[in-house]
Amino acid sequence: MSTISNLRIGLGEDSHRLTAGGPLRIGGVDIPHDCHTQGHSDADVLLHAVTDALLGAAGLPDIGELFPNTRQENQDRDSAEMLQFAYEKVKEAGYKSINLDCVVAAESPPLSPHKGAICSRLAEILAIDITQVNIKAKTAEGIGPVGQRQIIQARCVALLEKHS
Repeated sequence: MSTISNLRIGLGEDSHRLTAGGPLRIGGVDIPHDCHTQGHSDADVLLHAVTDALLGAAGLPDIGELFPNTRQENQDRDSAEMLQFAYEKVKEAGYKSINLDCVVAAESPPLSPHKGAICSRLAEILAIDITQVNIKAKTAEGIGPVGQRQIIQARCVALLEKHS
């Protein structure tokens, strides 16, 4: 009798510096803003956190190993493409997504009006039902690098189930 569960949990976390010039891309959605995130790829902080959460739950290499920032082909790469590739690897390993629970910490702009669009885009990228995606928006109330509008952070918990 096996005592190993078919369920696996993964945690993904990412942060990117803010720099002048918009729009701000979060969760595959361009949000009007006077800043954008800076990074080697398109620097979508939420999609990076989701990618790592899914990979971690499946026990696969992380986003930095799959898409190193030392490789030219990853310069300005679309994070949605990276997430789709990673999720294909997760499915090849025998897992399917049960749900994603995400938190985005940004002092501005207000993200609540965009949560529906972000959930829809994540569901579309992963070809899962929108009810499997949850997004929460937080501020840091002026504290630390998020509160000082220096960075945006994202976290994601992913629950996967192994196919029998």
